[in-house]
Amino acid sequence: MIRITHLLTGTLLSTALLATPTLGQTSSQPAETEAPNAPDQQPAFKGQTRAPTPDEATAVMTEVVAEDLPQLWAMEFLPDGRMLVTAKSGAMHIVAEDGTAGPEITGVPEVDDDGQGGLLDVALAPDYETSGTVFFSFSEPRDGGNGTSVASARLVPDEAGGGALEDVTVIFRQTPTYDGDKHFGSRLVFGPAGELYVTVGERSDVETRQQAQDIGSGLGKVFRIDASGAALPDNPFVDEANALPEIWSLGHRNMQSAALDGEGRLWTVEHGPKGGDELNRPEAGKNYGWPEVTYGIDYSGDPIGEGITQKAETEQPIYYWDPVIAPSGMAFYDGDAIPAWNGAFLVGGLVSQGLVVVHVEGDKVVTEERVPLEARVRDVKVGPDGAVYAVTENPEAGTSQIVRVSGA
Repeated sequence: MIRITHLLTGTLLSTALLATPTLGQTSSQPAETEAPNAPDQQPAFKGQTRAPTPDEATAVMTEVVAEDLPQLWAMEFLPDGRMLVTAKSGAMHIVAEDGTAGPEITGVPEVDDDGQGGLLDVALAPDYETSGTVFFSFSEPRDGGNGTSVASARLVPDEAGGGALEDVTVIFRQTPTYDGDKHFGSRLVFGPAGELYVTVGERSDVETRQQAQDIGSGLGKVFRIDASGAALPDNPFVDEANALPEIWSLGHRNMQSAALDGEGRLWTVEHGPKGGDELNRPEAGKNYGWPEVTYGIDYSGDPIGEGITQKAETEQPIYYWDPVIAPSGMAFYDGDAIPAWNGAFLVGGLVSQGLVVVHVEGDKVVTEERVPLEARVRDVKVGPDGAVYAVTENPEAGTSQIVRVSGA
């Protein structure tokens, strides 16, 4: 692989990345030091925002292991250690161990890559080693607009480093279709029993965002389906008239980060407006507020709706960021290569341009670290070697790198 190595130390980083943190000990310095966009808003409980950095932070090294890739959206490790990647434009590639991308994989359906659209997430089926099945999400062109869809296919690699998708089947479509180019989501996460969680957005615009509150609409939701796309029989709204049975939770804005924790529970981080990125642990049937309840403000500077941050009928985020990190990609770290991060969530930051390391105890955030990578981070994965791999993007150039982050 291409190796461009940097050692990140406390003398180089304003947020300090040094030795193993003891979560019971924290510094007085929060990880976020910039002024909030909504200074009059107050957290609902202590530690809900601006968590301190650990008393001692984590020394890491970074290496560029692949570069000059097309602009990527997601990455997944194959069992042989190679990386399966999706490009926003609609291409899928296998990246070899030397960092080079093989030929385009054939059989990928057409995508609408305007704005935030394109070929989005990719996940291996739990039985991939025997079935060869992969799942991927994409902004699907449709009559009257587009929408986030999920497809399954059998990946058949070839000796040239490329391959083909065979038996491509669209198993799920977010509805309604909408003619827009924003807030498609989406992440795909398999649960411990083989259930598939699909996160989506509410398509951003004022005329669609209120549908995040409507259980008859697929905008602004987490879905829970089986591998064929059918709703699970114990989903919360399966017996409710006029509700979409695939819905797991509602009231979300735009979720581009999702991962299971060590107990097999789903956690997500969603994009807020100007302020208000949220870390949540979505539970069955619960309402996470958007757009009626949110931290942050609209891009115009006006309040969102009534400008309220709490309501009895909606859930509070476990944690929120103001100003935003612009989250994309997420992994739960349970490896040995970076012991200080064991049990932490690693979130990609598009605006914060690095990794955001969130240490959690008892479902509460206790410390936060920032690992600057000086690039927009689109996806995050833990590799088979226990290192952390960050997919970065340069939208203006239409290129990406893959950066390996390991213990120093």
